[in-house]
Amino acid sequence: MSNRFFTNGADLLNCEIQNCILNKDEFFSVLACLLMLIGEIIIGNTDKFEMIANKYDTPERIQIAKVSSDAIQNFLIGAKSKNAIDFGCGTGLIGMNLLNEFNSMLFLDTSQNMINQINQKITDFNIQNVDTLCFDIEKENLSDIHVQADYIFMAQVLLHIHDVELVLSRLFDVLNEGGHLLIVDFNKNEKIVSDIVHNGFNPEELTDIMTKIGYKDIQFETFYTGSKIFMGHDSSMFILDSKRDCR
Repeated sequence: MSNRFFTNGADLLNCEIQNCILNKDEFFSVLACLLMLIGEIIIGNTDKFEMIANKYDTPERIQIAKVSSDAIQNFLIGAKSKNAIDFGCGTGLIGMNLLNEFNSMLFLDTSQNMINQINQKITDFNIQNVDTLCFDIEKENLSDIHVQADYIFMAQVLLHIHDVELVLSRLFDVLNEGGHLLIVDFNKNEKIVSDIVHNGFNPEELTDIMTKIGYKDIQFETFYTGSKIFMGHDSSMFILDSKRDCR
């Protein structure tokens, strides 16, 4: 039997695997496509995040969260008396690392099961001065429910957002005067092709969008490079700091 290699999820699904006897190379080809297909379905889909919430805290994600929270911490100025929002918080891996840096924190995510995981952590560790909110800012405006913050940070969230300018504009309205929005995400990677997520961002282009919205004092830097950290590809991550000026 000749080797059959599957290069994408569609090829895999079109193959009647149950009727095939696969050799070792074919088996690993199928397995790789399955993992790729599952990964692409999960990304950008709140329902799928709901399904994996209780298994989300893998060693790899915990490690990326640590380097991301360290990068955020380096940009905080006088934050001990400030209120923060962990936007798109997932299970709170990054925000939990930064609890001692703020006066209070709101964990916000579109997935109720992710929020449930955070609520369990809050109970288990008797964490004070925190709150949680399940909310989709692409569908509703946070300012309509009178949520304000001095710091908003979002890590590996923007790549899941369809209308980037809309969300950045709505987050601008949530910031108090003098407040900061901190974005951690992947630098643009042309090797990644997906209909579900952005393939990273060019910080210069983000700066142009954010300047038009009204953000000031924008600065950014690449702080981490890792192996196979973005949809199976080697990638680098940047942090961008921006500010809503006092009037």
